[in-house]
Amino acid sequence: MRKTFNKTKTRIHRAVLLAAASAVIISGSVLATLSAAQAADKTTVKVGIISGEDEDVWREVVRQAAAKGLTVKPVIFNDYNQPNEALQNGEVDANAFQHQPFLDNQIKVNHYNIVRVGDTAVWPIGLYSKKVKSADQLKEGAVIGVPNDPANEARGLILLQQSGVIKLKPGAGISATTADITENPRHVTIKELDSGIIGRSVPDLDAAIVNTDWALKSGLTPADRIAQEPVKNNPYNNFIAVKTENVNAPWVKTLVSSYQNEAVKQVFDKVYKGTGVTAW
Repeated sequence: MRKTFNKTKTRIHRAVLLAAASAVIISGSVLATLSAAQAADKTTVKVGIISGEDEDVWREVVRQAAAKGLTVKPVIFNDYNQPNEALQNGEVDANAFQHQPFLDNQIKVNHYNIVRVGDTAVWPIGLYSKKVKSADQLKEGAVIGVPNDPANEARGLILLQQSGVIKLKPGAGISATTADITENPRHVTIKELDSGIIGRSVPDLDAAIVNTDWALKSGLTPADRIAQEPVKNNPYNNFIAVKTENVNAPWVKTLVSSYQNEAVKQVFDKVYKGTGVTAW
């Protein structure tokens, strides 16, 4: 009888353990489902942007989003390397400051899980100078500043090629580096500088490639711009980005539509005075 009792007791114990395990699995599934639902139902989002003129644009985005039931809280950054790290770490829910070649390089280096969800605008990069009025006037041995991040350096080198200053290896494209320069007839020196300071360095250089937003912050004007990349078919459109896991969340669609509208375009055009172009 004792032996039979022990077997029965063992079977009951196993059944209890299995039931408990099943309860844990079901509970975990329920929690995961609730977590996903909570993410989908998000009504407040933090968006990383770069300080300056874009703050004015995003004030209008905030108003547009509020009318759709979404609270948008801009989080201000002062350089290009912070917003993607903050997005990856969950400190913000989205960001809006970059173009695809820049994001591609950041993903390659840092393995971010970040994707593009809606275009915002394009700021054609320019070649600026306080010393000459055209790229043709750049003298032998001129010192030209370019952004030191890979995406914008390539962008600058392409503009220098289009302006007749240098020639690049065929096929270098948006991955071009100074190593791809095959012809440099004026023996110009390419000086790599941080995007945030290169605009302020223009008076000390013969010319410099400067992103339009930094040009405005540095007090440069269209009169200082001696060359500019084309707007049409520009691969450097900026966009709103989110983590891959959120790409289909309803709030993402609301956020994008809160930017892509006529009210925001009017503010954008006023703030950027023609130096940037909305791109949706």
